[in-house]
Amino acid sequence: MPVPTLAKLAGVFLRVGNTTFGGGPPIMAALEREFVEREKWLAYEDYALAFSLARVTPGTNVIAYCVGTGWRILGIPGGVVGAFSETVPSAALAVLMTQGYESWRSNPIVMAGIAATVAAVVGMMWSAVWSLVAPHWRGVHGSFRAAVITGGAFLALWKFGITPLPIIGVAALAGLLWQEPAAT
Repeated sequence: MPVPTLAKLAGVFLRVGNTTFGGGPPIMAALEREFVEREKWLAYEDYALAFSLARVTPGTNVIAYCVGTGWRILGIPGGVVGAFSETVPSAALAVLMTQGYESWRSNPIVMAGIAATVAAVVGMMWSAVWSLVAPHWRGVHGSFRAAVITGGAFLALWKFGITPLPIIGVAALAGLLWQEPAAT
């Protein structure tokens, strides 16, 4: 796999991490396209592992993901660059936006813009979901297995309010016990 410079890695984190809206999943999906598909700095398996581990860590998942992928690409300096490049600019912007929200919330034009942003974020989140599930959506058995595990995890979180760690544990157990049949 090609190895980027620290500056080039920081540039991708800065560009994607600070221009993608919607929080962790859309940012992680956009970074997956950059790191795995476009630049080929990271194997898909490393992306999926970083995504999964980031989702079960306490705190902000996207920071854990950026540290993990940055570390996997360029070691400790890459992890540090991932954390700071993704967080510092957006944190400063969040502070400024929070200060200005009081004067904006009575403006119907601004509120319409916020509503449209929420709709776009939902689309980006579905894109993140699809990029994670699509590689496992092959063949009748694989598609059924992926649909059951994905749907079950969705229902467990949405309908029953089960926390992510038990859901991931049950999904891992299901994956171990319910494997795809060997090709003959």
